[in-house]
Amino acid sequence: MTTTAQAAETDVRRSELAAFLRSRRERIAPEQVGLPRGRRRRTPGLRREEVAQLSAVGVTWYTWLEQARDIHVSAQVLDSIARALLLDPNERTHLFTLAAVADPAPGTECASISESVRAMLRQLEPILVCVQNSRYDLLAYNRTYGNLLCDLDALPPQERNCMWLAFTNPGWSQALVDREEVIRAMAAKFRSAMAEHIAEPTWKHLLGRLQQASPEFREIWERHEVMRMAPDRTKRFLNTHVGLLHLHYQMLWLGPRPGPRMIAYVPADEESRARLERLQELTVSGALAGV
Repeated sequence: MTTTAQAAETDVRRSELAAFLRSRRERIAPEQVGLPRGRRRRTPGLRREEVAQLSAVGVTWYTWLEQARDIHVSAQVLDSIARALLLDPNERTHLFTLAAVADPAPGTECASISESVRAMLRQLEPILVCVQNSRYDLLAYNRTYGNLLCDLDALPPQERNCMWLAFTNPGWSQALVDREEVIRAMAAKFRSAMAEHIAEPTWKHLLGRLQQASPEFREIWERHEVMRMAPDRTKRFLNTHVGLLHLHYQMLWLGPRPGPRMIAYVPADEESRARLERLQELTVSGALAGV
């Protein structure tokens, strides 16, 4: 790559980073991070000085970062910004990638998922529970859910996305009994949700990865099908350890739509209940470790 091309790529990367930071800042209500809203707030979400305060960096320096200035960004500062902006694991990875800096703490838990929500996930077992955002990123899940379709803990954080796994992970794909219907609905709901995030780098990045990795996704995407919400119904999963599971699913919003939602899978019959309890036993005992 020539020096000119390298400089152009760096400029694009800085511009994408600036746009990404602005989009993340504007989506956070002051109340989410313990700040008062006040009466004269005109800026959507947080102000730049508030992000600088939460991140313990200078206001001028953070402003330059959002203006795509040519400044050095350390891993420690990016870590602070990621926490201040409540970035989920995929957004955090994207932040460090755009900044061309190695993440000092890969796999950091999603800051927007409170400890009380994580406690609920643990207490609800053997019911399978996860927390997703509208991009299908898995922000949190309990142990039993982690072994439902594949070993989620064995995957890097950037691959813990239900749509990515449905189109690219053989184990996850095989566990979806009604896979053709499921992936078509997922792509349609993703297209509907993306209409509100069309310029956001993390959404464009996921779409680009899927289009590059899966001809099947490209074919479905070109149909331009849209769906806001699918009707509640029973889902069927073929678990490699305990067999066929018939599960009712329930979606609970953790904040304003279309934000994070908690999804619970409840046994639809006694046979599924017994198999789900068996899956929990195997998970808790460590019998599935390395399987």
